[in-house]
Amino acid sequence: MSSDATPPSHDPGPPTESDTGFEPENVLAPEVHTPPTDKGYGRAGRNLPVAIGVGVGLGAAVVFSLWLFHWGFVALVAAGLSLAALELHNALGRLGVRTAIVPIVVGTVVMVGASYAAGLADSPRLPANLIMLSVLAFMVIIALLWRMRRGPDGFVRDASGSLFIIGYVPLLGSFVGLLLSGDNGVARVVTFIAAVVFSDIGGYVAGVLFGKHPMAPVISPKKSWEGFAGSIVFSVGASVLLSIFVLGVPWWVGIIIGVVLVGVGTCGDLVESLVKRDVGIKDMSSFLPGHGGVMDRIDSLLLAAPAAWLVMYILVPGG
Repeated sequence: MSSDATPPSHDPGPPTESDTGFEPENVLAPEVHTPPTDKGYGRAGRNLPVAIGVGVGLGAAVVFSLWLFHWGFVALVAAGLSLAALELHNALGRLGVRTAIVPIVVGTVVMVGASYAAGLADSPRLPANLIMLSVLAFMVIIALLWRMRRGPDGFVRDASGSLFIIGYVPLLGSFVGLLLSGDNGVARVVTFIAAVVFSDIGGYVAGVLFGKHPMAPVISPKKSWEGFAGSIVFSVGASVLLSIFVLGVPWWVGIIIGVVLVGVGTCGDLVESLVKRDVGIKDMSSFLPGHGGVMDRIDSLLLAAPAAWLVMYILVPGG
């Protein structure tokens, strides 16, 4: 989730097929990229009414699934991660990398569901972390075997791309299932999401109003230190309130949660920016109108999920 204050820079157009050696038939879904223009949307760099509408709809789906049907939330997470994996597959395809997207998507769904189910049924004989590790191992094995049929040419390149997606999306995202399966799991997930969302809001507001000093000019020129400070203020404030009134832990736990998730979440945003700059695209896709791709919305959440689980495992009773 990006906290850039002003419209993103206009990256050069994507390379042609002759430049990359990329074959369109290797992509399971058509590439869809937001055209590199602000279309008069002002400093937001996007159609705010549409973006707000999509954001409210997604937020409502998250709230109602957490409230009424936890497996529905798990399915929502699995669907989002699967789309994110597909976006990365298409992006890497522009560089001539052909990933094992079919077993990756299937493995993503299995791993997210397994992480939640394993957390619910955690036992000394079959702990949740062992189940997750087993699913991860089989994903890697199947992805490597899937690539064998194309022969040795480009094997290392393609296998590396597959392992990159596996480690980036389903492995990191599966920690959301562990968060939900713990004691008072809904409160943990709400705190995790709120900390990252308020970081995004605070970074956007402070960046628009005060942003002058670039944080990482080579990676994301529009991200500012003022925006980062706003992220900390908003995220820590939300995390402290949720720690006291939702998690039932001391206020200082909220400070730790907020600071850690802002730091890790910001790094997640920068990591995705590096991927897009290397590939030569502005948005991962246009799956989410007004927002770009799924990865453009969950980049911060992905890296923050394991950190949130670890902090709450240590500091919030119930593991």
